[in-house]
Amino acid sequence: MRRHIYYAMVRAMSFLTSFFIRLSARRIGSDAAGNTYWQAKRALRDGRPKRFVLYAGRAEASAVPPEWWGWLHHTTRDPLPAGPQHAWQKPHLANRTGTAEAWRPPGSQYKEGRPVNPAGDYQAWTPGA
Repeated sequence: MRRHIYYAMVRAMSFLTSFFIRLSARRIGSDAAGNTYWQAKRALRDGRPKRFVLYAGRAEASAVPPEWWGWLHHTTRDPLPAGPQHAWQKPHLANRTGTAEAWRPPGSQYKEGRPVNPAGDYQAWTPGA
């Protein structure tokens, strides 16, 4: 019962936050993941307007691509152009640590299949040898 109440409160607060941002800010743009970026209509005491992101899915800070991260933190005045600029750049991916899509190195206990024998290339150090 408590869990149901908790999730109902989280949904209500999320709705109220989204509603407040849409009333008090203007939409600047969106990214490929569907996140939308907003800037307050009025500036704060330091003269800079507050900037917001409304996530398309679960609120995950690593889902903000670099072109929008700099804008959110007032590093750049305008968002950078979207998309890879050089052939070596890859598209932005959110941090997948702790999920089923996380990278597992060879020999990881969490990777499927047989683990690599860790003692195969290990040689113990002996003092004075």
